[in-house]
Amino acid sequence: MKDQPKNKLRLRIGFPLKNWTTALTPPRTPMVGSWCCMEPINPNNHTDALFMAFSEDLENRNWSYLPYGPFETKKAFNGWIRETCLGSDPLFYAIIDKSNNKALGISSYLRITPNVGVIEAGHIHYAPALQNSTAGTEAMYLMMKRAFEELGYRRYEWKCDALNFSSRKAAERLGMTFEGVFRQATIYKNRNRDTAWFSLLDIEWPRMKQVFELWLNPNNFSREGSQINRLQDLFPSKPL
Repeated sequence: MKDQPKNKLRLRIGFPLKNWTTALTPPRTPMVGSWCCMEPINPNNHTDALFMAFSEDLENRNWSYLPYGPFETKKAFNGWIRETCLGSDPLFYAIIDKSNNKALGISSYLRITPNVGVIEAGHIHYAPALQNSTAGTEAMYLMMKRAFEELGYRRYEWKCDALNFSSRKAAERLGMTFEGVFRQATIYKNRNRDTAWFSLLDIEWPRMKQVFELWLNPNNFSREGSQINRLQDLFPSKPL
């Protein structure tokens, strides 16, 4: 057998997926936690509470990085829900704070690709009352848990305007890895958007799940409701 030419590059390919079949399509069913409940959005049940909660953002800053909104009237907001939020991809949920049983935010699964096991979280909009809250963090945990454990996805994505530093900070706080920026990725509201990409993988999820469950444990909060340990303080010392 002749020797291979020294300058011939070795062919490298991805690792095999011996037991891979396909992931499942997310069901239109609730996700229930200790601090919040996520219900498939329903214009009859959620419009009033969401419109009122979003109206607490007096400057409408929370709509800045979304391709729609703000909505001047409840009727317009209800129409948007009916036209945009009742399909299967994106699959929208209303986030209910269990402390007051009010809908205070929305989130969705989108770009759902079961055959390769990739799913994205997006259209995330938290009213001021849900921002920086335990219920808001648990909502993201519930979405990840369903994607990885119930549905069998390999990759969980988070994308945002590269100038949306609050969203970028949130993705990193949730244990996601920054992968880079797609320049001039799209246009919305008649302006350019460079898109920042983040992800969490199935092999990283078991350790991140432990972090979330430690943080969400009632023992991690004082009687006044203040956190004792920050979520980032519970991250593994070694890279995930």
